[in-house]
Amino acid sequence: MSILFSDEHTWLKRDGDIAVMGITVHAQDTLGDIVFVDLPAIGATFDAKAVAGVVESVKAAADVHMPAGGEIIEVNEALRADPSLANSDPLGQGWFFKARLTNLVDLDSLLDEAAYQKIL
Repeated sequence: MSILFSDEHTWLKRDGDIAVMGITVHAQDTLGDIVFVDLPAIGATFDAKAVAGVVESVKAAADVHMPAGGEIIEVNEALRADPSLANSDPLGQGWFFKARLTNLVDLDSLLDEAAYQKIL
């Protein structure tokens, strides 16, 4: 699975029409120590760029935007129990949710790692 990035500092790893999503290393670095995550309900649907959750740190709170539209099929309960996973492993165990993608065209607006690094 390759990883794609949004300009809202979220990432997506796709496997067919299922995608795992979370916040980027840049986002967690900017926020600092994450202390709370508000994850969406399973079954909720969101368009690309819609707010699907919230992350709070000791510095600030930030919206978590959907990198691509889809229906939430799973949330990371381990992250809910230990929000620091978003700091220690944002592209791995710190994932936020999984979604069934509803519009694969949304992927065309996402960035590969080199393009994402350029916007930073």
